[in-house]
Amino acid sequence: MGESDRRHAYRVGVTTAASRTPGSARVSPFRPFRHRAYATIWAGGFVSNIGTWMETVAVGVYVTQTTGQAGWTGTIAALTYLPTVLLGPIAGALADRFDRRRYLVSMVLFQTALAAALAVLAVTNRLSVPLVAAIVLLEGAAVASYIPAFQAMIPDLVSGDDLLGAMSLGAAQFNLGRVVGPALAGLVIAAGGLAWAFWFNTASFGAVLVGLALISVPPVQQRGESVRRVWRTIGEGVAVARRDAGIRTALLMLLATTFLVSPFIGLVPAVAIKVFDEGAAGTSALVTSQGIGAVCAALAAGPLAARLGRRRLLVAALLLVGPLAAAYGMAPTFPLAIAAIGVLGFCYLNVLSGVMTVCQLRAPRALRARIASLSMLGVGGGHSLGLVIQGWLGDRVGLRLVTAVTGMLLLAIVASVRLLRPALLESMDQPAAPAAPASDASPVMGPAGGLPQPGRGQPAP
Repeated sequence: MGESDRRHAYRVGVTTAASRTPGSARVSPFRPFRHRAYATIWAGGFVSNIGTWMETVAVGVYVTQTTGQAGWTGTIAALTYLPTVLLGPIAGALADRFDRRRYLVSMVLFQTALAAALAVLAVTNRLSVPLVAAIVLLEGAAVASYIPAFQAMIPDLVSGDDLLGAMSLGAAQFNLGRVVGPALAGLVIAAGGLAWAFWFNTASFGAVLVGLALISVPPVQQRGESVRRVWRTIGEGVAVARRDAGIRTALLMLLATTFLVSPFIGLVPAVAIKVFDEGAAGTSALVTSQGIGAVCAALAAGPLAARLGRRRLLVAALLLVGPLAAAYGMAPTFPLAIAAIGVLGFCYLNVLSGVMTVCQLRAPRALRARIASLSMLGVGGGHSLGLVIQGWLGDRVGLRLVTAVTGMLLLAIVASVRLLRPALLESMDQPAAPAAPASDASPVMGPAGGLPQPGRGQPAP
């Protein structure tokens, strides 16, 4: 056994013990910040996330004021998520072919150029809805290309027992950016117009570039990877996910959750307006409550996992998220709906964090980005399809009923697996064997997911 294998065995042992053995030791949710590289990247991503939300608000204001139609505003926003579904697997394959840090720098520079283009167009009064749509679509493609490589890099920055906490802090960063960015955007747009918000976003990417320059990441060991075709490398990732019971179960649970439950996020305005007649203020209240719940979940994930075990926490969240969605959907009053969506946001983020942790914990290092891209595909595809179907059904039978029925359907699925095939859920607790496909053999490392990201925010967190 070589030195790298001994280090791998030690880290897997620590991770497995932490995931299996409940303990009463108190674990700080901020413990991952003791790793300087992770703290550096987190800080850079937070600054960039604030800029991203400022641009998101500015784009929405421009499109709404220009067209006067909410349909156009929604259409432009939807362009952000389309590349995630279409490019996710390809992006994962590319991220595993090149030096990850250099690859990430190239993606950030591309996003910087797109943000600057928006700012220049605004300053010169040449903005148009088609141009904004094109830039937003390209930004979505850049983010879809960035996320798998970024998630695959994080396990190299923290120790095994801090991986889940690091992922959860990334989700907290996303939600904090959602609070700070729009507030700053309102002030900046009032003071200097849309261009100021676009310029701030352009500058914010500098924080990510500085962070990437200050850290070091071990290179991925490649064996003839440069001459392989992209589709073949995608197939290798899919084959690993199909063969590994833990990854396969986690991805299926992720798809079921995002399809049946996650549409509650996109349907918040419809619930506030059509169900409770609360308008924009009601929409803001529900979004804020869900964000607060997600931030609390991100801070609590590490301590809860240390006390309960990672797999037990994930299974509990999977069993609870459906009934909580039903409770939110059937809330009789608006204050109760606000409280319910906060608790739902807490549980939902624990599902996402836990599932993505399993996928990255079990993935061979050289295949991490490809496995992360499959997670992205599940989140983006399940969320988008579920949103369309549930929105259409909600107009016909009522949003309350649709939300309640889909939530209870998820509970039935998870409970059936728990009772009939408990080994599938248990498989998510054990790391895969170090052996990978012969062409991509590498040690198994740790989890990542839901981490600080420059570029536009994804729907699930």
